[in-house]
Amino acid sequence: MISIGPFSVQLVLLAIVLFLAWVIARFLALRPKDDKRKAAGGLLLDAVFWGIVAARLVHIFQWRDEYLQKPLSIIAISDGGYLWWAGLLVAIMYVLWRTRKIPLLRQPVLIGMVAGMLIWLVAGNALSMMQRSSIDFPDVQLATLDQQPVSLSAYRGKPVVLNLWASWCPPCRREMPAFEQAQEQFPDIAFVMINQGESLKNVQGFLQAEQLMLNNVLLDPVSRVMHQVRARGLPTTLFFDAQRQLQGVHMGEITAAGLKSKIALYFD
Repeated sequence: MISIGPFSVQLVLLAIVLFLAWVIARFLALRPKDDKRKAAGGLLLDAVFWGIVAARLVHIFQWRDEYLQKPLSIIAISDGGYLWWAGLLVAIMYVLWRTRKIPLLRQPVLIGMVAGMLIWLVAGNALSMMQRSSIDFPDVQLATLDQQPVSLSAYRGKPVVLNLWASWCPPCRREMPAFEQAQEQFPDIAFVMINQGESLKNVQGFLQAEQLMLNNVLLDPVSRVMHQVRARGLPTTLFFDAQRQLQGVHMGEITAAGLKSKIALYFD
């Protein structure tokens, strides 16, 4: 799993892109007065803020049925729920509105935004390709709740969503209903819930207490899958297509809306 210390590489990349866009906007706004440089940098950051807010709100509206079922999931901003084209449009409109009386700032800020977006797209695609090529579909022997051996290679010919979890992990517990719902709505996708490092008794006790009806719960008592995919924490969800090629990884808790939006992105 590509990361830098405790932070995902996507988060680090976003910080770098914002900094570069800010530097470009300030540099292009370099005029006799230094206050224009400060104004350009501040305006760009304001536009990015409102763009992110808009991207989140449009995503929430798009998946409103899922969010209405669990309203608190709206504030789970780490689920990756953003519609970036909407955010970019709002950011551009914000800049145009704010610079209607100070047109000298318009070009530097817009160029900074466009440059940042291009860097984000190029670097993001490169990182995505690196991640896809660095993680293979884990082909290991695990066990079912009936204590029967099973290989992950048995899930072939259809898209597979692997979720690594443990009952002691609060985010893992919170996201379980989303997977229970998804397995009913997407029968052509195998949702495989691989418990990491716990005993059969603990897993069965948790599932019974939470009244969860999950189809593919497997036991990985020595966390071999977690080591193979180099996951840095739980929960981690990996999305593989029917050819067992990695399409995406989500680190941390995922909401029902976040899960369905990624299924639509990776498998439609």
